[in-house]
Amino acid sequence: MPRARYSSLMRFILSFLLLFPMFVQAQTQREAGLELVLLADASGSIDAEELAFQRQGYAQAMTDPLVISAIRNSIYGNVAVTYVEWATNTDVVVDWMIIDSEETAAAFADALTGPPRRASGRNAIGGALLKGKELIETNDIFAPRAVIDFSGDSIGNSSGPSISAARDEVLNAGITINALPILRPEDGRRAGLNLEEEYTNRIIGGPGAFMVTAESRETFGQSVRRKLILEIAGETPETSVIATTE
Repeated sequence: MPRARYSSLMRFILSFLLLFPMFVQAQTQREAGLELVLLADASGSIDAEELAFQRQGYAQAMTDPLVISAIRNSIYGNVAVTYVEWATNTDVVVDWMIIDSEETAAAFADALTGPPRRASGRNAIGGALLKGKELIETNDIFAPRAVIDFSGDSIGNSSGPSISAARDEVLNAGITINALPILRPEDGRRAGLNLEEEYTNRIIGGPGAFMVTAESRETFGQSVRRKLILEIAGETPETSVIATTE
């Protein structure tokens, strides 16, 4: 074989070998309209009963007919969701699942209610936000939008990276951060700290970012449902702060 043809063939083979992993990855990627990280508070202020209550609230919201309708009416007809509990150590409770029907939503809800507590320790919001970013960037899903859905009842950050540095890193990656502050007026949280203002100034960010406030334990489930519907539909509320009071 002439040397020129041999060199051209070797360059072709080398190029193919270099590009083949990218081709395989593209073929194996799952597609969804939204990558959504549900980042739920599991720090020391959340006891076992409250942890179970939060999970139940998300499970019920995900299987709600209005949420299912929002998913079906979205551009892709599906969403990719993972549920993560955050504290000093942050861990995944339910790995990425594609939700596109009542059946897949029910499967997500079932997976959410079973596992033991995944996180413990004190507040580490910065580390939790970066964990959400990592989960989005390392999964096998392609989506035009990515959102970290942060919920909590405080603004403390006792360890790990700062909230401001982590938030900037997440936003620079093109990921939106929404939030659900849990006010818990029964134990004076609202009187002692303006959580809504703190979350507005220090947590949420990115295109169309907003938060839905859970005014009390009784409205938590409704707050989660409302926020999911807005996120799935890709709608930007008229105000960045939405209170759920009933």
